[in-house]
Amino acid sequence: MKILITGGAGFIGYHLSKALLKNQDNIIIGLDNLNEYYDVRLKKDRLKLLGITEESIVDNQLGASLIYSNYKFIYADLTDKAVLYNLFKEEQFDIVINLAAQAGVRYSLVNPDAYIHSNISGFLNLLEACKDYPVKHLVYASSSSVYGLNGKTPFSVHDDISHPVSLYAATKKSNELMAHTYSYLYNIPVTGLRFFTVYGPYGRPDMSPSLFAHAIFKNEPIKIFNYGKMRRDFTYIDDIVDGVIKVIDKIPVANPDWDNLKMDPASSVAPYAIYNIGNQHPVTLMEYIAAFERAIGKEAQKEYLPMQAGDVQETYSDMTEMINDFGYLPKTSVEEGVWKFVEWFKSYYGYSR
Repeated sequence: MKILITGGAGFIGYHLSKALLKNQDNIIIGLDNLNEYYDVRLKKDRLKLLGITEESIVDNQLGASLIYSNYKFIYADLTDKAVLYNLFKEEQFDIVINLAAQAGVRYSLVNPDAYIHSNISGFLNLLEACKDYPVKHLVYASSSSVYGLNGKTPFSVHDDISHPVSLYAATKKSNELMAHTYSYLYNIPVTGLRFFTVYGPYGRPDMSPSLFAHAIFKNEPIKIFNYGKMRRDFTYIDDIVDGVIKVIDKIPVANPDWDNLKMDPASSVAPYAIYNIGNQHPVTLMEYIAAFERAIGKEAQKEYLPMQAGDVQETYSDMTEMINDFGYLPKTSVEEGVWKFVEWFKSYYGYSR
């Protein structure tokens, strides 16, 4: 298959690309705008592991990998419609996996324009390209944040998601609505994946694992919001990638039993589907921090703070559909995942115990 992965220099994009490249019959093209939301060096280091040198990163041009004969990378932005259309015309993709987005719940409070620009305008361009240059399957990243004020746990794809509590979550819900519309109007097979708190090696430096590890190694206090009264369905990156790969091969079809009097949001009369991908074993924030203390061998200093705006108290994935449709089960415990992350973190950032 010829596969486009947007957000190809990102955390999930890098790991997914590496996994898909193991099958040499796959031709992978990564796309990323390498924005400065966090340190671009980390993004370029991920690309180096995919064989993309800094010299080959040229505006709107495909650069070939020095490691993988079946990988290329284009330094481009989804909001540049002309470049995107030219890429689709030239490459004729079978599969498109959209992982490109302006991430971060808290950053959406201070720079909302970035979220509309990337997550709405960029995604619209991608949908238009998939309409005009048809693909077999569009898979895109949504987020557990869409569940917002939902107090029912575990979160099911059949639940209502009408009450997001951050602009980031609102853009992700908008992506789901936009994707369904294009699927319905133009018969584009589309699958949305709601990821639950992804972590692992080469993870984003603004996420809690990096923040916790830096603080513990530097003997600085960890900021613990809502006074630690939070639970998260932390999901290790290998399990996320495994789930995405399983989904790629299953082209969604219209649900013949769909009832417009019940309006199930997880399926449609269009070739459209939504899945959760999580660990389905949420742990408290304090348990998660304790796992870092054990992996690092040092107790964390703790600063307890109120809940931050836009945050939610708990995430918990109902994985029924992933289990039934794909036989999917996450394999990595939080203890194992944190240990693997810390081992990478020490090596990458040069820390010792």
